[in-house]
Amino acid sequence: MAVRFHFHNVRRIKGLNKLKSFIPVLFLKERKLPGELNVVVCDDEYLLDINKRFLNHNYYTDIITFDMGDPESNVVSGEIYISIDRVNENALLHSVEASLEFERVLFHGALHLCGYKDKSKNDSALMRKKENYYLRLFHVEQ
Repeated sequence: MAVRFHFHNVRRIKGLNKLKSFIPVLFLKERKLPGELNVVVCDDEYLLDINKRFLNHNYYTDIITFDMGDPESNVVSGEIYISIDRVNENALLHSVEASLEFERVLFHGALHLCGYKDKSKNDSALMRKKENYYLRLFHVEQ
């Protein structure tokens, strides 16, 4: 699997090699085959523009995930856009390290690519449970 990080109007983040190595583990544990994944780390304004243009939403968000995989295939491919501004603000709001919040948001996007949803209360609870599972696993394997 090729996991590529791109940065738009933000500073580069340290420690990405471990995340690059872990994302395929997450996919395999979810019984998916790793494909191509591009992660774009950007600022609020860049992600707001994407939200408006592609989803017709006029509000800030921490993440947008685009599934680029073939629905007939078990191979996971996609693009994940993460606003570092939202990540930092949410980290303060929830009293967690920004790096941990970034990992949670990234795993959240990866789980969306595996087919998990978060619109209903039950779906959201399952998504959070999965995020916590992969956060623990990621920090044990480091």
